Amino acid sequence: MQLTKAEEQVMQILWEMGEGLVKDVREKFDDPKPARNTVSTVIRILEKKGFVGHKDYGKVFVYYPLVMKKEYSGKQLFGLLHDYFNNSFPAMASYFAREKDLSIKDLEQLLEDTKMELAKRKKTD
Repeated sequence: MQLTKAEEQVMQILWEMGEGLVKDVREKFDDPKPARNTVSTVIRILEKKGFVGHKDYGKVFVYYPLVMKKEYSGKQLFGLLHDYFNNSFPAMASYFAREKDLSIKDLEQLLEDTKMELAKRKKTD
């Protein structure tokens, strides 16, 4: 499921914090900080979407992520790959290489890092 920019901002904060009150989440925003009610509304929307859960201690709610950052970012990346690059990783990689003006050295390092990661994965399988 796709998140809005505001929802993603709140999730980034919750992922970083692990858990927190609405006021704690609000405090992590840069100035000018959004209104407390705005943050509270976004958190409740995230809860309805299944991204956030809470523990209640009387009238105090402590919110925490139900969806982990790695899971969400992976789905977003693979969605981008599917929707914009016809499921072609080489097409996506070459796009970013062009846009970021990567040098041959950068590309060789990327290839070497990928080879090492694949070799590690083979050893654990």
